[in-house]
Amino acid sequence: MQPVIELESLSAFDEHLEQHNSLADTACQGLDLRERSWRLFEADVREAFFLGCQLEGSALEYLNDQGACVFPVIDGLPFRSFRGDLYDVAELYAGYEPGDHQSYEITPDARSYRQHKSTVASLHVVGTLAERIHDHAVDNALHQHLARVGPESVVAIMGGHGLARTDDAYIQVAQLGRALTADGFYVATGGGPGAMEAANLGAWMAPHPPEALDQALSVLAGASAFEPVGEWLDTAFEVRARWPQAEPGLGSSLGVPTWHYGHEPPNVFATEIAKYFANSIREDGLLAIALAGVIFAPGSAGTIQEVFQDAAQNHYESFGKVSPMVFLDIEYWTSVKPIYPVLQYLAADKPYGDVLTAFDDIEPIVDFLTAQR
Repeated sequence: MQPVIELESLSAFDEHLEQHNSLADTACQGLDLRERSWRLFEADVREAFFLGCQLEGSALEYLNDQGACVFPVIDGLPFRSFRGDLYDVAELYAGYEPGDHQSYEITPDARSYRQHKSTVASLHVVGTLAERIHDHAVDNALHQHLARVGPESVVAIMGGHGLARTDDAYIQVAQLGRALTADGFYVATGGGPGAMEAANLGAWMAPHPPEALDQALSVLAGASAFEPVGEWLDTAFEVRARWPQAEPGLGSSLGVPTWHYGHEPPNVFATEIAKYFANSIREDGLLAIALAGVIFAPGSAGTIQEVFQDAAQNHYESFGKVSPMVFLDIEYWTSVKPIYPVLQYLAADKPYGDVLTAFDDIEPIVDFLTAQR
């Protein structure tokens, strides 16, 4: 197949037609083209693709007559199947009013979770198709975003969702996220509460003075668990308001949550959010993009599953290279959940054995990943 040019904004659409007057081998995704019908009539639209675009009836008829391929919008859903960008907090939490905890139920995040549960329960064929298309679009948007960020800078921090904001481990992970971001890494997490939130919080606070993180942690301690969600959200939004991003890009980080675990709300400190419906795609993708390394903070079954998933990718060099695997808290990973010795045995005669390690402190982790980078 020919390479396809992707147009995901009206400005890109206009610029492309001004230069080429052709949409051959071009995919227009999620665009409102109802006021661009005249441009379509004047252009060569053979072998063009229109994915979830809004079109006037005459334009749709013309495209079909000219041999274009049109995938229509799937209506009646709380999410856009065809999207050209990642989510952010403003979109997922649109409609939420701090203090009005019931307002969470009207947000796109909550509505999409309810829709997902209904789709799974009924095996609804159209709903399932819409979710698959959505996840493909998010996957595409994520890889485009990482190409701009620099994939070699991505460090994933994995850990338990149940970690309370007042736990020592939560505080340490937040400090780790801050240190990595300040050192030029791009932190990626599962995007939820617990250790995931801690890492994204640390990245968010990286441009601010060190004492600001301590103050932010004091605010968050007012709602240490993510249930009830309203109190958890309110304190987080207060931190965002008191310590905003000085400018876009500073303190940025990635969250990759899933509606499969929709009872775990996405944390509000990830500046870019790639939220999926299929958890398997989400987990495999998150580990695959962490070329600069994966850090495993204390966690339970989910985190252990991710450990072995990452180990399998490294063991078989599934993506053509190995990436560092770092365990935070030696005692936890050698005695409480003795996974680290198993990995040492598995990796003994493999290249990833050279980038497998464990530490108790933050500074040696940053130094180790910097040396491997």
